[in-house]
Amino acid sequence: MKNLKVTVQGNSVSVFKQENSDYISLTDIARYKDKKRSDYILQNWLRNRSTIEFIGLWEQIHNPDFKSIEFDGFKNEAGSNSFSLTPSRWISTTNAIGLISKKGRYGGTYAHQDIAFEFASWISAEFKLYLLKEFQRLKQQEYSQEKLEWNVSRTLAKVNYRIHTDAVKAHLIPQSFSKIKQAFVYANEADLLNLALFGQTTKQWREKNPDLKGNIRDDARLEQLVVLSNLESFNSELIKLNLSPEERLQRLNKIAIDQMQVLVSNQSLKTLTKGSS
Repeated sequence: MKNLKVTVQGNSVSVFKQENSDYISLTDIARYKDKKRSDYILQNWLRNRSTIEFIGLWEQIHNPDFKSIEFDGFKNEAGSNSFSLTPSRWISTTNAIGLISKKGRYGGTYAHQDIAFEFASWISAEFKLYLLKEFQRLKQQEYSQEKLEWNVSRTLAKVNYRIHTDAVKAHLIPQSFSKIKQAFVYANEADLLNLALFGQTTKQWREKNPDLKGNIRDDARLEQLVVLSNLESFNSELIKLNLSPEERLQRLNKIAIDQMQVLVSNQSLKTLTKGSS
């Protein structure tokens, strides 16, 4: 996994995305306080009762598999002179997801952004404010990049749609058809693609989303638009082979499922923007 980086008061802080959530390196934040003993700083923070209560509450809200009984045991011990807790012990004992221990080049302890900002506050209020500012800048860059990629993919889908409609006109619409009948055929073929990819027709989407403007494709995710472009080209070839709509739908649906699985899997492993180092 390739990490993003933000620079906060001259300190490099790693960020990575997991399941649409951002995790920030607590190890990097701790180095602001003590470059040589970041693990010691982190363990001191975890010894506090207020820390245990906060991260435990976060888990109870966001993690259905969190082990509350084990959490209560840590909470009862927290604050005593003999109590000590490492991130790995917290994760393994409570099945926590708010903290992550990573090995390798970008190893260290990471935390969900909610928890990371709480830790940054404990380190330094000033550092937290600068971290928050840089994180917001990073998210704005990510949003801009995603919007650009979406627009490019939407344009490509529109270009391929012209190829698709040309194939429909050449092979599915007799010259004797009126404009109304022609429009009906085009709409059916468009909905064939919608069913293959989105699992619903345009009419069904509008009934489910009466407050949204545009159409089902304007509401599509980036990965869906990429697959849609491919389906338009592929359906054009299937039409030329004189396959029935039912057979084409089965083939297109299988392609859509296969390609979405690949794209979603790859998306979870890649970064959308480049951070500063």
